[in-house]
Amino acid sequence: GNCVGGSSNFMSGYFHRLKPVDFRLLSEFGPVEGANIADWPIGYEDLEPYYTRVEHEVGVSGTLRDHPHAEPRSSAGFPYPPLQEHPVAGMLDAAGKKLGYHPFPTPRVILSLPEKGRNSCAYNGGYCGSTGCSTGAKGSARVALLEKAVATGHCEVRPHSLVKRIMTDAGGKITGVEYFDKAGSLQQVDARIYVVACQAIESARLLLRSTGPKFPRGLANTNGLVGKNLLFAGGGAGSGNLPYAKFSQSKAQELAQTGFFINRALQDWYIIDDKAFGPRQKGGTIDFVHVHPSPTLRAARHLDGDHGLVWGKPLKRNLEHLFRDAVPLKIEAFCDWLPIDDSFVTLDASKKDKWGMPVARIRAGFHVQNLKVGWYLAAKGAEMLKAIGAEDVISFASGAPPTNLLAGTCRFGTDPNKSVLDANCRAHEIDNLYVTDGSFMPTGGSVPYTWTIYANAFRVADHLLQRLGKPNQEKS
Repeated sequence: GNCVGGSSNFMSGYFHRLKPVDFRLLSEFGPVEGANIADWPIGYEDLEPYYTRVEHEVGVSGTLRDHPHAEPRSSAGFPYPPLQEHPVAGMLDAAGKKLGYHPFPTPRVILSLPEKGRNSCAYNGGYCGSTGCSTGAKGSARVALLEKAVATGHCEVRPHSLVKRIMTDAGGKITGVEYFDKAGSLQQVDARIYVVACQAIESARLLLRSTGPKFPRGLANTNGLVGKNLLFAGGGAGSGNLPYAKFSQSKAQELAQTGFFINRALQDWYIIDDKAFGPRQKGGTIDFVHVHPSPTLRAARHLDGDHGLVWGKPLKRNLEHLFRDAVPLKIEAFCDWLPIDDSFVTLDASKKDKWGMPVARIRAGFHVQNLKVGWYLAAKGAEMLKAIGAEDVISFASGAPPTNLLAGTCRFGTDPNKSVLDANCRAHEIDNLYVTDGSFMPTGGSVPYTWTIYANAFRVADHLLQRLGKPNQEKS
């Protein structure tokens, strides 16, 4: 995420809203031993208008389909029609209906029509994840927001720069920001209001190294909570292959095209009420996607066999089967990564980066509940893949965290002793310091975080406009 626009440049753009239950996890389901669960200081109704604003400002494409766990909305539909779909989408719809499930189209923050000075999706085979977008269709913060802000003449981006620290005086007041410019020289800048949005790990790292007379443990860290409760995207996963040989030649040719999206999800178990699994508890979301199309990534997974390295003709036959014989499908299941004491960010004084600053030391511990729910959801996804005829289907859950979805470390709340930020994402201890990336989230919900981070940033922006004495966007 250390680039203009951050990690949103490389997201896949699967956009799910949180649901009302996600804002009151502790109240709804009670405490979980070993987890630091807390209710949010705001509710879904506070964020809902900003989810809607993101749909229009950033550009969300999709089709609404009612299902048992659909969240309430103030708008009747998405502002952009759905992206073109791969035939597997219809197969999942039919299989889900037969099984009594409710698959629905996944909203995507990708323009299906050219607008806002951006082109529509080029359907490049699903390379959205981990790569930039060549057409500007994907709603990264850079394309959808920063470029518009710079065009107003009221926003300046200083690229190739890195903040060293936020400086404070003896009274704890921020006096400015010290940063390295492109040449490696130290510069300073000051402001009326300071907003930190560097991703959960780097935001915590910046605050921790911004010590001062009043904050010897780091900025806004008197209670020692900066860097704590680091969240990843918990869940399960799985895969399967849909053999072309099971279909007619014409159908196989349709299935072989790689440009369009599957864009299907299940939330039938967003709340798991299954006596065989245990008491009523929070579940999650299952997304069905193509395996990432990068041939190098796909091939690398087939280099290891039961007896060591696979090479020569056996490797050729493996790759031939991999690329010629079937549609490779993937399950991505999202559940809450429960906040725990054993998942956190600190500074490593023994290792420095090239600017001489301590690097972040990351502990990625996980709660066993993540795995239990992840296994459950992944197995449901595997059932769907088998129902459409997929073979070699596997499903699993892991405590190894994905590195592309981060939250926590500066959670917001009403009690200054139990949180870093207030309900407006302002530091309890510093009147003009805000943190607006995923760091503010006390719990992450059972969906990717990105839409919620965008929506909350718009919410805090309205608060800042009011604080500065200017009308918000709705009134201007």
